[in-house]
This record gives sequence, structure tokens and C-alpha cells, in this order.
Amino acid sequence: MRRDWESNPRPPDHKSDALTTEPRCSLCQKFYLRIVAVVVVVVVVVVVVVVVVVVVVVVVVVLVVVIVVVVVVEVIVLIVAEVIIVVVVVEVVLILIVIVVGGGGVIVVIVVIVVALVVVIYSSSNRTSGSNSNSIIVVVAVVVVVVLVVVVVVVVVVVVVVVVVE
Repeated sequence: MRRDWESNPRPPDHKSDALTTEPRCSLCQKFYLRIVAVVVVVVVVVVVVVVVVVVVVVVVVVLVVVIVVVVVVEVIVLIVAEVIIVVVVVEVVLILIVIVVGGGGVIVVIVVIVVALVVVIYSSSNRTSGSNSNSIIVVVAVVVVVVLVVVVVVVVVVVVVVVVVE
């Protein structure tokens, strides 16, 4: 009496699907592995996008609150001491915080830079005292804003290059 596996040159395959009694073929396994890999990649991308969106929303909310506080502080500073350098320093610190927090906030960084520039120019144009220190402060603030814009552009380019290379 011959055994089943002797009539078939291949030994029996005990690795069969739970739903079927047919043995798995290597092509099927590769196909299923590719499908699983695609599903895993899609899930990871969706999770990363959701996390980035949540971080950006949180950063935007925090920045809106901070900008409102900065504007109120600026009005108080302008009324009491008329020192614009405090506002510029606060704006620069906020921009650096946003850059450090995440690359997803690049638009927020650009908005904060534009707000900082507008605040600096508007505040300096409202001055009635003709001292030279105001123009120096405005020049320093504009240079800082331009440097920060260049940094943001470089960060965006680096992120895009890394994503494209990978």
C-alpha cells in the first residue's frame, strides 16, 4: 500500500490556511505579504498625517493665544515704555519654538514671521519721537525676520529632499 506523499513528489504541506484546506503557494504568500505591507504603510501614513494635523492644530491654537497675548503686551509696552525690542524678542522666541516643535507648522511659522514684521513696521511707524534707535531696531527686526524666513525655506527644502530620496 502506497502512502499519499509517495505518489506526490512533494511532502504534504501542513501550513494551510485556516479557512481552506489547500496548501499555500509561494506566489500567494508573496502577494498576501505585499497586500499586508501596503495596508501597513497606508495605516502608518494615515496615523502620521493625523498626528501632524493634531500637532499643527495645537500649535496654531497656542500661537493664536500667544499672539493675542503678545499684542496686548505690546500695546501695554508701547503705552508704558515704548520699547519695541521686547516685542521683537518675544516674536523671535515664538518663531523658534514653532520651528523646534515641528516641521508641520511651516505655514504657521511664515504667518508668525509676517505678523512679527507687520507689528515691527506698524509700531515703528506710529512713533513720534525721531530718535535713531527706532530705525536701528526696525532694521535688526527685519534682518531677523529675513534670516528666519531663509531658515524656514531651507528646512522645507531639506524635508522635501529627504522625502523624495527615501
